[in-house]
Amino acid sequence: MVRFADEDLSAAEFRECDLSGARLVGVVMADVVIDGLVSNLVVNGVEVGSYVEAELDRRYPVRVLTRSGDPSDLRQAHRQLTRDWASTVERLRAMPEDAAHQCVAGEWSAVQTLRHLVFVHDSWFRRCCLGSTEPFIGLGLASDFVPDQEEQGLDRAARPSLDEVVQVRARQSAELEGWLETATVDELSAIAPVPAGPGWPPYAAGKTVVECLRVVLNEEREHHRFCVRDLDALAEIPH
Repeated sequence: MVRFADEDLSAAEFRECDLSGARLVGVVMADVVIDGLVSNLVVNGVEVGSYVEAELDRRYPVRVLTRSGDPSDLRQAHRQLTRDWASTVERLRAMPEDAAHQCVAGEWSAVQTLRHLVFVHDSWFRRCCLGSTEPFIGLGLASDFVPDQEEQGLDRAARPSLDEVVQVRARQSAELEGWLETATVDELSAIAPVPAGPGWPPYAAGKTVVECLRVVLNEEREHHRFCVRDLDALAEIPH
C-alpha cells in the first residue's frame, strides 16, 4: 500500500490510475475535478455516488436508454447520440479552422476524440458484437496502453482531417444503425462472438453482446461530453 502523509499534492493529476479502496483522511480538497468510473464514493460519511448518478441521468437521459436491454431503447439511444455528435460537428465547422485539432488541458482534440470512437466501434462493435477478424480502420486512435496497435491495423502516424474522420464515422454509424434495426432481445443477451486469439479488447470474452454494445454507446456519450466541455473552453479564449 502506498501511503502519503503530510504531502502537498495540490494541482496533482492522476490519469488512468486505479484508486479503488483509497482513503483520504484529514485532507483539504477545493476546486477538485473527478472524471472516471466512480462508485461507492463516501464523502464525510455520506455515500454520494447515488446522488451523482441521479443527477447525470437527469442531465443526460440517454444514459437510462443505454442501460436498457430493449432493442428499441438502444436504437433510440444510438440515434440521439448520432444527433448530438452531428450538432457538435456543425459547431466545429463554425469555429476557427484549427479548433478541431486544438487540445485543452492535455486532453484529446475533437478530431482525436472522433478518431478514438472509430477505434471503439471497430473493437467493441465489429470485433466483439459481429465477431469480425478484419483489421481496424487505420485512422482510428487507441489509448497508449493498447498493445500491438499496428498489428491490429492502426496507423499511429495518421493525421486525418475532420472531414476524413467524419466520413468514416458516418459509415460506422450506418452500420450500427442497420444492425440495431433487426437485433432481438435474445441476440443481445447472447454471449458475444469475440474471435479467439490476440486483439483488443482482451477482456471481452464471456461478455454478452449487449454489454459490448453498451461500451460503444457509453464511450460515444462520455466522449461527447468531454468534447463539448473542451469546445466551451476554446470558445472562451480570445482570438
